[in-house]
Parts: sequence; structure tokens; C-alpha cells
Amino acid sequence: MSALIDTHTHLYDEAFSEDLKEVAARAKEAGVAACVLPAIDSSCHSRLLECAGSMPGFLYPCVGLHPTSVGSDWESELNFVIEESSRRKYYAVGEIGMDGYWSREFMKEQAHVFNKQLELASSMDLPVIIHSRDSFEEIFEVLEKCRHLNLRGVFHAFSGSIETFRRISKYGNFKIGIGGVVTFKNAHVAKTVKEAGLENIILETDSPWLTPAPFRGKRNEPAYVAIVAGKLAEIFEVSEEEIAATSTANAVKLFNLH
Repeated sequence: MSALIDTHTHLYDEAFSEDLKEVAARAKEAGVAACVLPAIDSSCHSRLLECAGSMPGFLYPCVGLHPTSVGSDWESELNFVIEESSRRKYYAVGEIGMDGYWSREFMKEQAHVFNKQLELASSMDLPVIIHSRDSFEEIFEVLEKCRHLNLRGVFHAFSGSIETFRRISKYGNFKIGIGGVVTFKNAHVAKTVKEAGLENIILETDSPWLTPAPFRGKRNEPAYVAIVAGKLAEIFEVSEEEIAATSTANAVKLFNLH
């Protein structure tokens, strides 16, 4: 079986502080060969780096400011990302984007920070990991301004329609990140996934959150990316081997993993 890649896991989260090595061992046992670690903000970045440094060649760090961390101190947080991006090797700028679900108080600032981080990714020739909760129209407004940047990346935890995916495709070479939600009963994203095509999909968990069935309500972990692959094999009516081979090739190329 081809190796799997979890392109979005927060293994540095405190949810894994007690048993990180065991979680990593289970992931490898399940066929996971690599995990991409998206950033959130300066408060947990040292934990991210420590986590990635403990397992080189398996964990790949990113740098970025998550939209829900854009608040009154957004300027200093953005400066942290810009300065940190030149200090060491990163594999993506992310998790960036916009979020209108938790609060809309700083949406204008979110748009500005998103724009600046897209420019940063373009200047560094890095992919972006985009968070897009209750904010597609606002995100498209920013992407419209950034059409010249030759962007590539992933719309993380994608749950939109095929029409939304087609709009995304106009702004760069974007994949959609598919995780545990696709295993939920009546998950509308299953239809979108099939129409988007396997060539446009990468796998993720967003662990410790968005745990797939049948483990909903429990902590998610990278090993469960194999469950997502199994569900996609059902949807596409192909072997799990084909899902693994194609999604992994997509991820390796997007993040320049080696």
C-alpha cells in the first residue's frame, strides 16, 4: 500500500502532550509517512517547532497567523510571521485565511492579514493553507486582488459546493483538503469531492479536531487519515491503494516534501 500523508494536523496541541510518541507510532503503523503542521500564532509556535524538530522527516512545519488569532494585536502577530518565515525552512504559509464563524469583529483586519500572508507565500514560492469558515465571499475578494501572485495551496477542511471549487480554481493551483467530515452521515461534501476529481484532493485530519466516524466525539489523530482514505475509495469506487497513491503524490508535489 502506498504511504499516506496527513496534510493538516496540530500534533503540537496540548491534547497530545502526554502521548505524542505513541500517536506518531500509531500513525506510522497505519501507513502515514509524513504530517504537515500548520501554524496558529506566536503563542504556540515554539511548541510547533519543538514538535517538528523531534521527528524530522516525518513532521513538516509551517508558519502563519490563523484568522481567529487576528485581534487587536494583529500587527505584532503579522510581524512575527514575516520575521519568523526567514529564520528556518518552512513548507507552507498557513493556516491563514478568514473566519466569520467565531467573530466578525476583526474581518477587515483578517482580510488585510490574509492578503499580506498571500504576498509572503508568493515571494517565498511556498504554498498556502487556507482556512475558510463562513467567509468564502470575503476570501474571494482578497484572492481577486492577488490574482497576479501565481498562488498554489489547499483549501483546508473543504465543505463547499462544486461551484465554489470551480471559483477557487480561477485564483491559482488549489487542492481541497478532505478529512473526517466526509465520513459523517449525509455529508454534502461527498458529492463535491467526486465532481472535483481525485487529482484535486489531498488528505488531512485537522487532529485533534474533526474526528471521523466511528470515533466522533473522541480525540482525532493522524492514524485516522486511513479512515478518510477508505471513505474516498468508496466514493470514487477505486482501491484504497489508488486513493493513497494519488493523494500522496498531490501532497508531495504541493508541499515539496522529500
